[in-house]
Amino acid sequence: MAKKKIRLKYRFKVILALFLFLVVIMVINNNKGLNNEDQQMQVTKKNNNKISLVMVGDALIHSSVYDDAYEDGKYNFYKMLSPVKKFITKHDLAFYNQETVLGGVSLGLSSYPAFNSPQEVGDAFIDAGFNLVSLANNHVLDCGSKAIISANNYWQTKKNVLASGSYNSQEERNNIPIKEMNGIKYALLAYTTTTNGIKPNNNYYVNIYDEQIVKNDIEKIRDKVDLLLVSMHWGEEYNTSVTSSQEQIANYLSNLGVDIIIGTHPHVIEPIDYIGNTLIIYSLGNFLSGQEGMDRLIGLMVSVDVEKKDNQLIISDPNVMLTYNYYKNGNVKSDFKVYSFDQMNDDILKGYKGYYNKYMNIVTAKTNRINKLPI
Repeated sequence: MAKKKIRLKYRFKVILALFLFLVVIMVINNNKGLNNEDQQMQVTKKNNNKISLVMVGDALIHSSVYDDAYEDGKYNFYKMLSPVKKFITKHDLAFYNQETVLGGVSLGLSSYPAFNSPQEVGDAFIDAGFNLVSLANNHVLDCGSKAIISANNYWQTKKNVLASGSYNSQEERNNIPIKEMNGIKYALLAYTTTTNGIKPNNNYYVNIYDEQIVKNDIEKIRDKVDLLLVSMHWGEEYNTSVTSSQEQIANYLSNLGVDIIIGTHPHVIEPIDYIGNTLIIYSLGNFLSGQEGMDRLIGLMVSVDVEKKDNQLIISDPNVMLTYNYYKNGNVKSDFKVYSFDQMNDDILKGYKGYYNKYMNIVTAKTNRINKLPI
């Protein structure tokens, strides 16, 4: 009997061991299946050949703006962008024009007419989701080479940000970066038509618009990217109409195969249009500034979906929303914030619905291929 009990115990242990072994195998296989499924989902997400892009206008950092940002011994611009952050971060790519050089506090801050701004401005814009930045504008040369070098060094530390239009060397200027997201390769070029009469002592501190230089730049990368963006600092300040020079440049860039032309400089909104398949946003206006006057406080926020299908690029008709650069205008301007018009009420901007209709009429003056987002 004793031997029989021993044999039974032995068989029980063997059966139990086999059972546990099978359970372990099943768990491993299930985990492999889940891992494979996760990997497939990640690959699908990574290579879905679709990205979303949003574009806003000028960050023109007057002393009133950076004075309002100063608290507890440091500069905090995060609160100014907090109202629109949720909308911006929904997009894969987000563009803005850094109108003033971020040379930093150590060089001494300055305002109009020669701007040098805190680098904390860039920190707040990056935190709000912006990862495409134009640096080519009429204020790049305001404070000389030290400010330019300091600003460019700052942007070079931001590895997830593509900043274009100002460089510290000819080698940097000639090396046009190409990025890829969700299977779509893209590049941003940026140029300005004016430097406020200041002549640069080299060809790389700022990209000045020149037809042959632009042609060479585009031909260098056009066949290597799916989406080609060009930021143009052009036009006439405070003029909501498109100039003949802007139209000439737009036609030239369209013929070179540019997909989207992003216009800045006028500080007011101008129309959106198409030339062939090229989307032209003639002017996004101001996004954040210390300027006065309703034309200069209302900006444009434009978003599109970009999809690559059968090796063809499809850009959706633009979704358009207005922005409002709010501040309290007492003895000292304060409480700067940027709102989108779908967040608006009469306490923020009295009569905002009338302003919405007025400025949307400007945006749609040249084309109806626009989706006006409701307020």
